Amino acid sequence: MRVGYARVSRQDQRLESQRDALSADGCERFFEEKVSSKEAERPELREAFEYCREGDVLVVARLDRLGRSLRELIDLVGELENRGVGFRSLKENLDSSTAGGKLVFHLFASIAEFERELIRERTMAGLEAARARGRVGGRPRALDEGRASLARRLKVEGEHSVEEICSMLGVGRSTLYRYLGETNDGNNRMRPTR
Repeated sequence: MRVGYARVSRQDQRLESQRDALSADGCERFFEEKVSSKEAERPELREAFEYCREGDVLVVARLDRLGRSLRELIDLVGELENRGVGFRSLKENLDSSTAGGKLVFHLFASIAEFERELIRERTMAGLEAARARGRVGGRPRALDEGRASLARRLKVEGEHSVEEICSMLGVGRSTLYRYLGETNDGNNRMRPTR
């Protein structure tokens, strides 16, 4: 069975042209939604995936109706493939149920993996270059040594509550405990960590 999935990004957009293309391709069941591909939740897409059985083919009018990135497309088509469901995109003339279509998606997956590796290599090279110039990567420390010393002194003096010290230094409780090397025992008293 061919199962059609149509999507537009805004409520004021129309689905008719996609529906017509899917009908012309022989789709018997349709799932349609008006939601941006940026949204994490696309309930109709999820329902279409659940509806498809082994041997079915999920059909879209264009690749960008299914996903907005190559990685997302590969993941979604891979999920279908693992369940024995084919995928077809009409505009790009891709069909994962054919040998040529499978080859194209494997090439896409290889390109995406290559791109991820390049990004990782560039990131590592950038961090190495920064270290060579004396810079350390990562987020700046919440408290410099002077403010950490002040926090310890205020705590030892015992005149201020944990909340007051946090407020004075502009940090949260867990950050303060981390700099003091102590943990909260649950009764707003601090005890040394082991």
